[in-house]
This record gives sequence, C-alpha cells and structure tokens, in this order.
Amino acid sequence: MKRLLAITILILLSACNAVRVNYDYDSKTDFSNYTTYNYFNDIESGLSGLDEKRLFKALDSALQAKGYLLAEEPDFYINILSSEFRAAPTNNVGIGVGGTGRNVGGGVSVGLPIGNSGIQRQIQFDFVDSQKDALFWQAVAESGFRDNASPSVREAQLQKVVAKVFAKFPPENK
Repeated sequence: MKRLLAITILILLSACNAVRVNYDYDSKTDFSNYTTYNYFNDIESGLSGLDEKRLFKALDSALQAKGYLLAEEPDFYINILSSEFRAAPTNNVGIGVGGTGRNVGGGVSVGLPIGNSGIQRQIQFDFVDSQKDALFWQAVAESGFRDNASPSVREAQLQKVVAKVFAKFPPENK
C-alpha cells in the first residue's frame, strides 16, 4: 500500500513539471530548403539575460544536432517570446454526504483544491524565412517554472523544453 501511495505521488509530481508543446507550420513549406539559421538582432524574449543565454545554448545544440548551421546570412531567423503566468489549480477532491429513503434525499458536497497554483512559463519559437520574411514554423511550449531555482535546474529545464520542442522538427511530409 505504501508503494502504491509513493508511486501515485511521484506521478502527480512529475505531471506538474511536464512540458506541453503546440506546433503549427505552413504545410506548403519545403523544410529541406533550410540549412542555416540565426537569431533576430532585436529579440526581446522576456527571459532574463542569463536564461536567454542558456536557451540560445540549448537551441544551438539541438539545431546543430539536426544538421543546421549558425550563419551570418541565414535561410531563416528565430524569434523567441516568453511570458510567465500563475496557473489555477485544476485538481480537487470532492467529499459528499447523502441519504435517501422514501422520497427523502439530500446531499452535501465540498470541493478541496489539491496543491497550489504554480508559475508556468510559456516560450514561443517563431521561425521566419529570411527571403520571404514570412513565418513558416512555430512552437509554443508551456512548462513549470520556479523563480528561485538554481542555475543548473534552470538550464536543465530549458534543455528539456528545447528537446520537446524540436522532437518534431522538421515536421514529416504528409
């Protein structure tokens, strides 16, 4: 019984730290035309300077592992936007009391929120064709965030976000 409780708690805690990603792209885009990238000069990512450096390092590593090269005259530019918000608690426990009998019924229900609302960070990645100046791929990642996390935890979280974002890049031709 103790193991079941421990496993349940572990699953709940890991679910709170999950990275969720939504993708969108222009289905007419031939992704094989893109081999080089760079970042917009005037990025206002919304991240701290140190977190921005950590994110760029993780992005460079992920893109170069996929065969893309950082270049002064790139095929596409990357823009990054970030925001933080407090998520409302979604889990609750209902306690109910009720009774029935010969046309008599009644009930009381109480909802108790479980956990507190945490801070979530949303990071949007926009890939813009440098020749056409047109957005051709976008991913929006959402994950948990702690202001007081250590630098190594922040770096690991950003690497996890980048890995999840680029797991489906480039999209498969259908």
